[in-house]
Amino acid sequence: MATISQLADPAGLTINGIKKHVAVLEVADLVVTAKVGRTRECRLGPAGLREATDWIERYRSAWELRLDRFGRFVERTARGEE
Repeated sequence: MATISQLADPAGLTINGIKKHVAVLEVADLVVTAKVGRTRECRLGPAGLREATDWIERYRSAWELRLDRFGRFVERTARGEE
């Protein structure tokens, strides 16, 4: 658990800036906040990253192939082999 201030400091963001980021994460159920006294505490929410991880894995291999091909193209072009 961390407060908004604790999250903002190492990220180099303002309190308002981090609040906007946290609000987006709240909508996705990745973060839950609660007002405790004068602070707002954040903790991980009920939605796990499983869905996002699954989506990334489905596309990872295709992107790796494309980036490998692009890398070979760049190397050939740099050597003037085009």
